[in-house]
Amino acid sequence: MTDLKNIVRKNIWNLAPYSSARDEFKGTADVFLDANENPYGELNRYPDPQQKAIKQRLSKLKNVKTDQIFVGNGSDEVIDLAFRIFCEPGKDIALTFTPTYGMYEVSANINDVDLIKLPLVDDFQINTSQLQTYFSDENLKLIFICSPNNPTGNNINIQNIEFILNNFNGIVIVDEAYIDFSSQASFINKINTYNNLIVCQTFSKAWGLAAVRVGIAYANSQIIQLFNKVKHPYNVGTINQNAVLNALDNQVEVKQRINQLIAERKRLRERLTSIKKVNKVYPSEANFLLVDIDNATEVYEYLIQQKIIIRNRTTQVKNCIRITVGTPEENEKLINTLQNLT
Repeated sequence: MTDLKNIVRKNIWNLAPYSSARDEFKGTADVFLDANENPYGELNRYPDPQQKAIKQRLSKLKNVKTDQIFVGNGSDEVIDLAFRIFCEPGKDIALTFTPTYGMYEVSANINDVDLIKLPLVDDFQINTSQLQTYFSDENLKLIFICSPNNPTGNNINIQNIEFILNNFNGIVIVDEAYIDFSSQASFINKINTYNNLIVCQTFSKAWGLAAVRVGIAYANSQIIQLFNKVKHPYNVGTINQNAVLNALDNQVEVKQRINQLIAERKRLRERLTSIKKVNKVYPSEANFLLVDIDNATEVYEYLIQQKIIIRNRTTQVKNCIRITVGTPEENEKLINTLQNLT
């Protein structure tokens, strides 16, 4: 059991959070003269600072309590707040496994926190044998694990994640941005087992709401209280909250689209393997494919000329591009264009 008081920054532990007008009043009323809002306009009222309606819906969907849910301005807010809550700038350190999502390093740099980057082994898995040395460092406060991992697309071995949770006294953040495309179960069902676990998810990918920037953290209520203390008072706007609620009202359609994308992922992988320049298409549990291809940078630039935008990941994984699974028509256009490349 991790003693959170020992790893939270002292000033954060003792922080008195800002109390907004909408935090102080809980109930219904006819006249609101408390928040210095303009009485005119369609969007004149501040949004619910605690996103209660979303949390109530997610509580039922994910089988967790509402006080175990934090709703943020994208997953990037969750990542940034974790550094601000647990890491003393210029002193504490964090750790992740590369190649992986680049915002862990960017947020670490913004918060003046050194980030240890341990390379994943050949099958893009964690080598747990090298971790014990790091676990003994009292300044190591955060470990980030992306599963399914970006840009490799694979699930991280469950046993390896649990090894870290069982042996590390700091906070473990399992980033599940792509979990809805995966055959592996979410770690949300482990938050009552591990009090040092934060599971991060998003509405940007499977829910098709990248434009509204809504991410979620699931953890024990003590961690969620800390996130609520540090976040900006009105961190998720009303339009964004309503978009999420509308999506939650259309779960059948969302599931159909997820299944279609999974089927397209399989078809796209099969088609890509038939292209001469392609050396390997890595297995994926996400909504993208990592592709080892001859002259990756040239292929990337050629596709730009054809008005097809993919991601050049050769700086992370040599000779690799990352292709997001699109509509059948988009995927077909990509394949036809690649086949024309000599």
